Amino acid sequence: MGDPKYPLISKNGDINIGALFPVHSTETLPSFEFTQKPQPLSCSSMNLRDFRLAQIMIFAIEEINNSESLLPNVSIGYQIYDTCGSRLSTMSAIMGLMNGQEFGAGDRCIGQSPLHAIIGDSESTATVILSRTTGPFKIPVISHSASCECLGNRKDYPSFFRTTSSDYHQSRALAYIIKDLGWSWVGAVNSDNEYGNYGMAIFLKIAQEEGICVEYSAKFYRTETEKLQKVVYTIKKSTAKVVVAFVSFLEMGLLIDQLSIQNITGLQMIGVKSWITSENYITPNSFRVLGGSLGFAMRKINIEGFSDYVTKAFWETAIPCLYLEGISSQYALSCRRYEDLLVLKNYNEDVTEHRYSANVYEAVYAVAHSLHSLLKCKEQEGCEKGLTIQPQQVVEALKKVNFTVKFGDRVWFDSTGATVAQYEIVNWQQNSDGSFQFKPVGYYDASLPPDQRFVLNTENIIWAGGKLQKPRSVCSESCPPGTRKATQKGRPVCCYDCIPCAEGEISNETDSNNCKQCPEEYWSNAEKNKCVLKAVEFLSFTEVMGIVLVFFSLFGVGLTALVAFLFYSKRDTPIVKANNSELSFLLLFSLTLCFLCSLTFIGRPTEWSCMLRHTAFGITFVLCISCVLGKTIVVLMAFKATLPGSDVMKWFGPEQQRLSVLAFTLIQVLICVLWLTISPPFPYKNMKYYHEKIILECSLGSTIGFWAVLVYIGLLAVLCFILAFLARTLPDNFNEAKFITFSMLIFCAVWITFIPGYVSSPGKFTVAVEIFAILASSIGLLFCIFAPKCYIILFKPEQNTKQHVIGKITLSPT
Repeated sequence: MGDPKYPLISKNGDINIGALFPVHSTETLPSFEFTQKPQPLSCSSMNLRDFRLAQIMIFAIEEINNSESLLPNVSIGYQIYDTCGSRLSTMSAIMGLMNGQEFGAGDRCIGQSPLHAIIGDSESTATVILSRTTGPFKIPVISHSASCECLGNRKDYPSFFRTTSSDYHQSRALAYIIKDLGWSWVGAVNSDNEYGNYGMAIFLKIAQEEGICVEYSAKFYRTETEKLQKVVYTIKKSTAKVVVAFVSFLEMGLLIDQLSIQNITGLQMIGVKSWITSENYITPNSFRVLGGSLGFAMRKINIEGFSDYVTKAFWETAIPCLYLEGISSQYALSCRRYEDLLVLKNYNEDVTEHRYSANVYEAVYAVAHSLHSLLKCKEQEGCEKGLTIQPQQVVEALKKVNFTVKFGDRVWFDSTGATVAQYEIVNWQQNSDGSFQFKPVGYYDASLPPDQRFVLNTENIIWAGGKLQKPRSVCSESCPPGTRKATQKGRPVCCYDCIPCAEGEISNETDSNNCKQCPEEYWSNAEKNKCVLKAVEFLSFTEVMGIVLVFFSLFGVGLTALVAFLFYSKRDTPIVKANNSELSFLLLFSLTLCFLCSLTFIGRPTEWSCMLRHTAFGITFVLCISCVLGKTIVVLMAFKATLPGSDVMKWFGPEQQRLSVLAFTLIQVLICVLWLTISPPFPYKNMKYYHEKIILECSLGSTIGFWAVLVYIGLLAVLCFILAFLARTLPDNFNEAKFITFSMLIFCAVWITFIPGYVSSPGKFTVAVEIFAILASSIGLLFCIFAPKCYIILFKPEQNTKQHVIGKITLSPT
């Protein structure tokens, strides 16, 4: 059967409460060679934190036993077992709690636990073992710090309660603090037990939802030295500057030691309530590694009278060996296991920093209030001691408790058996005198509305390495406005490249996932962070090309005016009178209009300028070609008139010439009127040719009207060319038909080459090609028709005679 397991501290009462605390943290296993009976497990390495929790439990029980209002005539006893932070010792302690030290008659179990409730354990894994073992017997278990989400499953743990909250809230709060501080690239370490695995799983899920990337997630257990070494190596080689340590109290001590040995500094550690406020761990050596750590802690509550109790009353009531010093043999037997505890007899400086004390205190009072209701206690009459209370009754009573403790907290259990989540955010800081403190810098309170639950005062934080500036921990630097994020293949979403937005797209936010297309009339600026109005392009008077074209247009006008002035001054000479001087002046006038109409193509297109430029071009050129055609016909008719018996000139005299020019021009006017009436040209913003700018041009309206104007001009030009070509060999000394033929050849060549240039030229160059064609054809006509005459007038006046102009054919002698 083995030896019974004895409690570390115990006291009998009318009603007994059991408790499990890892008062020691190291377990020494005996030899299991089975050559002799195995010795009892031995524990060492005093765990001050949980020793204080055992003391606060006894303190609360003594208060209740001395109370006249709560369980007035009932005393509560206790049995506190030491689990040594080991699963093996935990299981042994549970068996001791449930069975007691005495066996029933006939070496049989008496069938009922000597305990009405159990307080503990401190760790989730041990509490899972405890709850699963006691569950079939429906013994209520109330834990002060086991926060694993798994324990909230009422189907698996129907008799479990806790005066702390589930890690579901702490895990969410961890993700919120990282998100709030702008960290997107973190490492994660957890204990390989229920507490660490469940808590980390929740954190990883929330982190993914919040867009936080975890570079690595490593875990280890306190007995796995090799795994611990691998975890430290992973932390050392990683690029994440922030590490979330969802680690149990004992594992954290081992991790701190290894980080110190490896001299891994500069990491921003984010801790949990199991270790973040441990006085044992904040030392000069650990602060070099973990200084500036942030984490969630239980609220610090000072329980009145407890500080004095731990130095005097506790040792008088709970440790019996102090009164056996006179009997040496009894003293040695009783006090051997208390030797390391007695060192703490007069030490109470750490009491105010223990944050789980209030939870143990509330757990004891919760049991007391449930028993108070079950025993039908009344303040004056006392309690009915004769009632037999089953553990299941205590479970049901605990579900209904609702009371307020002396320091103001209201205690009640939700549907999962937990209390509301309330955390303090603390920061490891060093004071000017070299001492260390856990400075509160914020809080998380799940009882408040969602937008008020989380508060963090970053201005009060000292960051890792004692720096005042928050460290950066990102896989990739933020993408500035004007770029978008492109995820790197095979890596987490937080690892990305910054790709500049395409032309016409912008991103005006940092870390934009996509670029937005600018509206139709807008384009992206050089930085790609703002949509600006597209540049409007048209041939203006102020640009170089416009100035050059205006110059040549006015030069043509001036040249034409000089020719007209010269002809007018020599209007009585034979060379001016030849071929109807009236048509010559009309032709010069029409050429002047042709030069001037090119100016209508320059400048910002408007509704009126679009209609004017095309109609003015069509009409002036028809007027010009009509005059040339009239002069050509005159040449032909003049030759026919020299033949004997010919009276053809009477059919094409000056009046007929005027009428022919008017008729040809009126046809073009009619075409233009129809064009303007049916579908006139209009200003149009062309956004298709160039994406980055708007070409402001004149849309033709009706393309049929435009091509009708051109075709009509072309027909007249071809007709004129044919007639002039036929008249080129007439035997006059000065045959104007030769020059007209050459001028029409140039005219047709210019306009034939104009068509492909017009179609293919972009934007304002289309207008420039059209103006060039107008100027080239106009100058061609001016020079070909009038230059020879001007040459004779100015430089060969002796040839400006009637005989020379209309000389007879000299027949060679036979």
